[in-house]
Amino acid sequence: MNIQQLKTIYNKPLLDLIHQAQTIHKQNFDNDIELCSLKSIKTGACPEDCKYCPQSGHYNSSIEKHRLLDKEEILEEARKVKASGSRRFCMGAAWKNIPKKDLPKISEIITSVKNLGLETCVTLGSLNQEDAIELKNAGLDYYNHNLDTSREFYPKIISTRKFDERIETIRNVANANINVCCGGILGMGESIDDRLNLLMELLNLPSIPQSIPINTLIPVKGTPLGDRYTKAQIDNIDLVRFIALTRILFPKARLRLSAGREDMSIETQTLCFTAGINSIFYGNKLLTENNASINSDDYLIQRLGLSISPMA
Repeated sequence: MNIQQLKTIYNKPLLDLIHQAQTIHKQNFDNDIELCSLKSIKTGACPEDCKYCPQSGHYNSSIEKHRLLDKEEILEEARKVKASGSRRFCMGAAWKNIPKKDLPKISEIITSVKNLGLETCVTLGSLNQEDAIELKNAGLDYYNHNLDTSREFYPKIISTRKFDERIETIRNVANANINVCCGGILGMGESIDDRLNLLMELLNLPSIPQSIPINTLIPVKGTPLGDRYTKAQIDNIDLVRFIALTRILFPKARLRLSAGREDMSIETQTLCFTAGINSIFYGNKLLTENNASINSDDYLIQRLGLSISPMA
């Protein structure tokens, strides 16, 4: 598959594109939705300069910073999300990489969450091979490390972490037999070609992602992109086209409609599900920003006649 072939598929008449994506989707998945929940277990003071992120120590956002939470506080939240119907608990820490002193505690937290009967996922920055193996041994199911955008547009968003460092982390995750969760952010000012090149990068990763989060920019005041834009720079039709193409290229991956969903209408989300989305973050909050409410998600799931994906 090359970029010109991707453009040809992407530019099909919209209904034909959605039909192709939905046909592939039905061949690989039941009529269900995977519920995942997300918790920031260490917030703020990140040394990276990602221009979209309020957790960066380079910017003056109004988030409440905190150090790594105690295990019991994290487990209390994990019990709540399991009771709500989530099957995966994703834990995020604003680090460039895992501090050595915190690795044993992180491993203990993963094991404890796993023992509750939840799938475990973490996003902790760059990951070397040794640490990846330790997290796998602790019971980690998924490691999230997004590429964010195309290789070409990437330097306009981040300068403190090279694109190939992200690829190396994915390689270490895959070599440790941890499932790869990797996607990107749309609406940061990138072109359609950048979005297609992001998909090419995902196709060429050391391991095909089993889970692909599709985020749209949440502009947060105090960050460079939050001060430049008032909303994600992508229209709903282009979002649906991107999702449909992603489903066609990754027929067996869970596609998660992630950040930015709070501002989407039920009609837009319905189109996204039709194009291939079958996973969401469930809960009123993402890492630091608001998510679609539980009540609105329950209503959406009921209206669309979706079933909840059972625990693994």
